[in-house]
Amino acid sequence: MTTVTSPLAGRAIGLAAVPDPVFSGAMVGPGTAIDPVREASEAVSPVDGVVVSLHPHAFVVVDAEGHGVLTHLGIDTVQLNGQGFELLVAKGDTVTRGQAVVRWNPADVEAAGKSPICPVVALEATADSLSDVVESGDVKADDQLFGWN
Repeated sequence: MTTVTSPLAGRAIGLAAVPDPVFSGAMVGPGTAIDPVREASEAVSPVDGVVVSLHPHAFVVVDAEGHGVLTHLGIDTVQLNGQGFELLVAKGDTVTRGQAVVRWNPADVEAAGKSPICPVVALEATADSLSDVVESGDVKADDQLFGWN
């Protein structure tokens, strides 16, 4: 089983509360979402694995079992063209859980008129393959968000 931990500190709100139908409808995959604390911070890897996709606003890490976890920093943040995001690793890098991947500031995203809500999604998973999904309450980086069987 893969344990997926939070890439950032904030409040778990669940995917249904994400202001984007692609995520809230779980079209990308099941998971949860974090409403992040409004301060400059580093989004960290939610699993040990390889960075297979890396953009300023989103990244995917695939673990040894082939489970890909998407961390999406904010909604519609692709429109910011990378402004306010600093990549700390490269695509193809092997990372460990809790390792910093992207530095950003959710308050700046909000000031730019975008939602800072961060979906954390199990790619190509079924809803019943996840367990103990955290959909409410405060979380710290590295707190467990869900298990993936």
